[in-house]
Amino acid sequence: MSPAASPPPTTASARSGAPPERSFAQQMDALQRANEIRSARAQLKRELKAGRVQIHGILLDPPDYLLNAKVSELLLAVPKYGRVKVNRLLLQCRISSSKTLGGLSERQRRELVANLRR
Repeated sequence: MSPAASPPPTTASARSGAPPERSFAQQMDALQRANEIRSARAQLKRELKAGRVQIHGILLDPPDYLLNAKVSELLLAVPKYGRVKVNRLLLQCRISSSKTLGGLSERQRRELVANLRR
C-alpha cells in the first residue's frame, strides 16, 4: 500500500467515542451542576428518612434533578425499607433494580405507589 493511499490519522478520542473536549469554564460549570444535584438528592434522602417528605409524590411527579436517580436507591431512604424489602417490591412491580426514576412508565409508577401505600 502506498503512503498516499493510507487513511488519514484519527485522534484517540474520535476512535474511542470519547466526548468532545470541553473548555475549563465548561468543566467547572458541569462540576458545579453535578455537585448541586448530589446535594439536592442527599437532602431529599435525609428528608425521606426523617419522614418530612412522602415518597408517593416524588414517584408520581419527580423533580428534574431526580430523573437519573435509581429507584432502588431512593426507596432505600424510606424508613422501614431495606434491601430485601426494596428488591421484593421492585420484583412485584416488574421494575429492574437498575431502573431510573425518569425511566419508569406510568403503569410502573402507579403500581409502585399502590404497593407502597399498603
